[in-house]
Amino acid sequence: MSMCLGIVTLDDANIARVLKDPPLIWRVIAPDDPERYDEERRAASGPSLFGRLFGRRAAAETVTDDLHLADGELVSTDLDKAWHGIHYLLTGTAWEGDPPLNFLVGGDREVGSIDVGYGPARVLTSAEVKQVRDALEDLSDEALRARFRPDDMMKKQIYPEIWDRDPKDDDTLGYLMENVSQLRGFLNQATEEKRGIVDYIS
Repeated sequence: MSMCLGIVTLDDANIARVLKDPPLIWRVIAPDDPERYDEERRAASGPSLFGRLFGRRAAAETVTDDLHLADGELVSTDLDKAWHGIHYLLTGTAWEGDPPLNFLVGGDREVGSIDVGYGPARVLTSAEVKQVRDALEDLSDEALRARFRPDDMMKKQIYPEIWDRDPKDDDTLGYLMENVSQLRGFLNQATEEKRGIVDYIS
């Protein structure tokens, strides 16, 4: 099964709401599927089977508020399966790296413990998004291309482990750089509009 990374814009007030009330994450990443939110809400507020057997009441819901979305929120993009390779180009590592350039796999806050595919979604505030955008602006495409080391990427098991393919048959560096360009544009727009982001792997 493929692991693809999605990114969605959200303003800081709504990020705060989602962090306080994690089931709201489904309103962000699956706005056309209200059942996901309803299911998560019931799971968050109801007692366990053990609790029901012994007469425990449902916990009071901790609903903070629904999201109040403005124009420019819930704009989304995805990095397909290139996210891990991009992280490698940014940091030279498999899962480590220094902030803010390690933002694709770490460095930001998880939204509760709700599994949205491959673990919880994570958030960056608008100020943090600007830091990422500025740091990425300091790295030219040429500099990122120079960091492409297929043998090391295969050794470090950079997903999806396709990097040593013959470029004549599969231009894996071109694939990464196409997604880097998409990421740059997305971060530029989010920064200009002072939006934070939610990212998740599904």
